[in-house]
Amino acid sequence: MASKPSNDGGLLETVKTVVFALILAGLIRTLLFQPFWIPSGSMKSTLLIGDFLFVNKFTYGYSYASCPSMFGTDFCGFAKGSDERLLGNDPERGDVVVFKHPVHGADYIKRLIGLPGDRIQMKDSILYINGNPAPQTAIAPFIEAFEKQGPEQGFPRCSNTRPALGGDCIKERAMETLPNGVVHEVLNIEESGADNTQEFLVPEGHYFFMGDNRDNSVDSRFAQRGYSPGVGFVPAENIIGRADRIVFSAAGSALWKFWDWRSDRYLKAVD
Repeated sequence: MASKPSNDGGLLETVKTVVFALILAGLIRTLLFQPFWIPSGSMKSTLLIGDFLFVNKFTYGYSYASCPSMFGTDFCGFAKGSDERLLGNDPERGDVVVFKHPVHGADYIKRLIGLPGDRIQMKDSILYINGNPAPQTAIAPFIEAFEKQGPEQGFPRCSNTRPALGGDCIKERAMETLPNGVVHEVLNIEESGADNTQEFLVPEGHYFFMGDNRDNSVDSRFAQRGYSPGVGFVPAENIIGRADRIVFSAAGSALWKFWDWRSDRYLKAVD
């Protein structure tokens, strides 16, 4: 009587395929691209809540922050404290960068404003770099609907008096020119303490980041205080990569709700 064929070989091949696929996915995420979903409005109007993008890791090279953190484990934490990055180039002023918060390690995305040795200050909502103002040219205001946004379902902040639900939420908008010629949009909501700051001297091996939505951004203007507001100076080793292009953008409360995707943001470049 013939014996039944064994399924052990097929099962083993399936397991091998799954393991190899996971290893390949891990290598791609570690060395090349990391997915990132914009959770807050700190980078409006450049990045909107719900924008989904891939972070380019190989542009700046690799450090402990290049390894993914999963299940509360920082797999490359043993390398933390090194002043060197493996391969890659230094980030440039004006780049939109994803980095690890210096205290609690959460991933943040902001625009690189200050390089090592720079003096950074805000005066009357104008950015000064090494004593020189970054010119701003007013353009049409940024207008969005006053409605709940993203998974946290929070309402946007507005320059105008609190509008009715679904009404226009208006923010003043300008084009800012950085010393190296990078031009980008910035928003202004109101006069706040962060519009007039002390002068910050960026230490060697560190960078200074700010959000484009200047009155709605926890960034380097605020001291490091763990989970309290504050980023402070960001060590070079904490940089993960550069945001180059939006893949798609979900205007609703979840990424999978494809009927809420914004039709004008597919493969949109990040400027």
